[in-house]
Amino acid sequence: MIHYKLLTPGPLTTTDTVKQEMMVDHCTWDDDYKQITQKIRGELLEFAHVSPKEYTVVLMQGSGTFGVESAITSSVGRDGKLLILANGAYGERMEDIAKHAGLNYRIQNFPYYQVPDPAVVAQILAEDPEITHVSMVHSETTSGILNDIESVGKVVKAAGKVFIVDAMSSFGGVDIPVADWGIDFLISSANKCIQGVPGFSFIICRLSELEKCKGKAVSLSLDLYDQWKGMYDGKWRFTSPTHVVLAFSKAIEEMKEEGGVPARCRKYEENNKLLISEMKKLGFETYIDEEHQGPIITTFFYPENCGYTFKEMYEFIKERGYAIYPGKVTEADTFRIGNIGEIYPEDIYKLIDIYKEFLATRE
Repeated sequence: MIHYKLLTPGPLTTTDTVKQEMMVDHCTWDDDYKQITQKIRGELLEFAHVSPKEYTVVLMQGSGTFGVESAITSSVGRDGKLLILANGAYGERMEDIAKHAGLNYRIQNFPYYQVPDPAVVAQILAEDPEITHVSMVHSETTSGILNDIESVGKVVKAAGKVFIVDAMSSFGGVDIPVADWGIDFLISSANKCIQGVPGFSFIICRLSELEKCKGKAVSLSLDLYDQWKGMYDGKWRFTSPTHVVLAFSKAIEEMKEEGGVPARCRKYEENNKLLISEMKKLGFETYIDEEHQGPIITTFFYPENCGYTFKEMYEFIKERGYAIYPGKVTEADTFRIGNIGEIYPEDIYKLIDIYKEFLATRE
């Protein structure tokens, strides 16, 4: 088996010590295991800068999309109307969720390189009083853009609406004061910036809004309210991914030792700035402008008349120890490189040397 580091937005490269936590088997009914679940829930509230008197954390089996679907379908329900703000594939996926659930919704699309405009949001909310909920993505990994959820949150709360944020690839790597920014439901997952492994998502919920979800879910397994009520003592409603939970607890421990969210954010920002600077020296320009470029993943244009495919570039780089991402922007020929996880400046420099070697074979 070829071992390589992941330059992706998650799953990502984890520490050996996080991996080792998964060598232990645990019973889901065991009190020690349930205490680990409760500990995780409390620590996530700390990262979000919120009080357990106002917010709680619900852990949900499955990928990040399971968490997003749970939050949307359990809170909007059959009687609400959702406004989706989309500037990438993951915002557009919220529309798929709403369609499949039969929810009443409206979507406002923005170009992939443009952040959603709070003024446009305010106008829509003024024109359409039926809207009860607004959802959007924070770090849209389709492009690497970091959306301004703080400004949109102010508009949403001024209009008295519920604000749902997909912070899948930003929470833990970008500081988000959840209550201050008016967020009612924030969703992320174990295998992103906290640097655990895939297996569950988590939803940070304003208690007053979560209480309103009772009986509104359109799914049994993704019922956010029932999942919360069943988790009062740390026991999940259905079988939990025990090994993943143990690994996540260790990842939180290591993140706190590292210096928490501020330190993690600095690390990612430094990686990202170094990556962009070095890639530009090789002739690769970024799709997102500097003001809105997030620190998680970067979309690069291919140089004009480059004469090689993504598959050729990917295989060359993978054979030398790293995996990158194909482009997801529909209107441009691009590829993506992530820099979260156990990635350091030396990895960026190694990647640049590999690119130099690759480009030399194409001269």
